[in-house]
Amino acid sequence: MLILYVKTGCPYCEQVRRYAEGASILLHERDIADPAIDTELIHKGGMRQVPFLDDTDYRVQMYESDDIVEYLRQKYERGAIG
Repeated sequence: MLILYVKTGCPYCEQVRRYAEGASILLHERDIADPAIDTELIHKGGMRQVPFLDDTDYRVQMYESDDIVEYLRQKYERGAIG
């Protein structure tokens, strides 16, 4: 499962969303406006920074929108070899 931690109004989160939508990649979003989700993010990644991707299938976690988009492109885009 691909979990994307986001914050309302974050342009970097929107960049990842737009890419995933255009590539038909399903992301399960969790908004850190919820204090429990915020705590979960810090526990997983160590920082309160978004976007943060948690790919539970491959045990990959990362920050930085450009890195996330590149990872999704390589691993999940149709026709990509993973």
